[in-house]
Amino acid sequence: MNNDSSIAQIAAILREEAGRLGPGARLPSSREIMRRHNVSPVTVSRAIGQLAAEGRVVTKPGSGAFVTQRAGRAQDAPDLSWQTVALGDRVVDDRPVSTLLESAPEGVVPLTGGYLRPGLRPDRQLAVAAARAVRRPDAWAMPPLTGLPELRRWFATQAGGDVTASDTIIVSGGQAALTHAFRALAAPGTPVLVETPTYPGALAAAKAAGLRATAVPIDRDGVRPELLAEAFAVTGARVFCCQPTLHNPTGATLPPERREQVLEVARAAGAFVVEDDFARYLTPQPPPSLASMDRHGTVVHIVSLTKILSPSMRVAAVIARGPAAHRLRAGQLVESFFVARPLQETALEFVGSPAWRRHLAAVHAEIATRRDALVAALAEHLPDAEPHLLPAGGLHVWVRLPAEVDESALVEAARRNGVLVSPGRLYYPSEPPGPRLRITHMAAAHVAELREGVRRLAEAMATLTTGR
Repeated sequence: MNNDSSIAQIAAILREEAGRLGPGARLPSSREIMRRHNVSPVTVSRAIGQLAAEGRVVTKPGSGAFVTQRAGRAQDAPDLSWQTVALGDRVVDDRPVSTLLESAPEGVVPLTGGYLRPGLRPDRQLAVAAARAVRRPDAWAMPPLTGLPELRRWFATQAGGDVTASDTIIVSGGQAALTHAFRALAAPGTPVLVETPTYPGALAAAKAAGLRATAVPIDRDGVRPELLAEAFAVTGARVFCCQPTLHNPTGATLPPERREQVLEVARAAGAFVVEDDFARYLTPQPPPSLASMDRHGTVVHIVSLTKILSPSMRVAAVIARGPAAHRLRAGQLVESFFVARPLQETALEFVGSPAWRRHLAAVHAEIATRRDALVAALAEHLPDAEPHLLPAGGLHVWVRLPAEVDESALVEAARRNGVLVSPGRLYYPSEPPGPRLRITHMAAAHVAELREGVRRLAEAMATLTTGR
């Protein structure tokens, strides 16, 4: 037989022997292989080299060849490439959301995130509420499909106006609520209007529902009603998703007269307004919700306990009326049946206790302290970074950078310098107007760490601008 076939035959024999011996075992020596199979040293060397290239063995000079952990698996690895054709182009892009949920490594200052830091979470009080909740009669029974009546009534009261418990559905967190709303209110392939910039999770949910996000500009008072009317007319959209209170990321809050205008524009267009009221509990004096001002079933209101309590408190409410409410209830039922009763009972126990008001007061005080500390640190260390506005609450400050700054390079330089910030590009459904950052003040362990994070960010920017 020729030399190539000899190499292939010896490689096949050694491959089988590697599989039989298992990881870590030593193959026979080259001399022994030559003796057994009457082949040349070159044939043995090339056969072992082939197995090494496959990742089946590793050679150690002077010791021999050893079976790796991957031995026997490469040849048997399934070919899953057929799935690419079967799945088609229905891609769910989770990168923006996973970026927002990224945890900071040890020693890195987090100026990102969307939840309260551990020291501010009411973990102990939630544990007490959970212990009481699971002792309630039927705590582990199936809940009503739309949620516990008492919890729905509580959320309805929070929304205000003439909203009732029958208008309310309990769902598993604000992100799930957005997904339900997009799927219920708009057909795949149709446009949905969104503020620009806006929450990346809303953009991801809209895209996953097959919708085309169309940007409507905002200013320091939120979405501009005249541009909203124009967007409805041009696109034919029937859904507008907005965050009228402490808008993420800018912190803008719609004033009362503009809230009325938004509702009038939507009614004239025969469209729904999805009100993502995520920050209702992150400010001492939240304005009246759009839902409380709505008399025509225009508003689908979303509010969650996650931001104010804990990432794991996946309890939110969707408030809607008419056929839209029926469709939302049906979608919730088909997709997830209901929210686990012990979690609903825990939420109800906590918000009905004195701990709820104490927690709100503590969070509001901490937000004010940290927001002011962040703005002061930016003025000291990064005077060229201009806050969009001083928000009345919330977790973030939206910052405009000088036009010449490379936003992506700055975010990466900051990471290398030990601080995480959120790039502005994530928040735009189309091209951004310039470099921006969303800087979170509630994720750092304390105010001193917050200031240190800003100092590190300034160092990173200085490195980019000076080249040192």
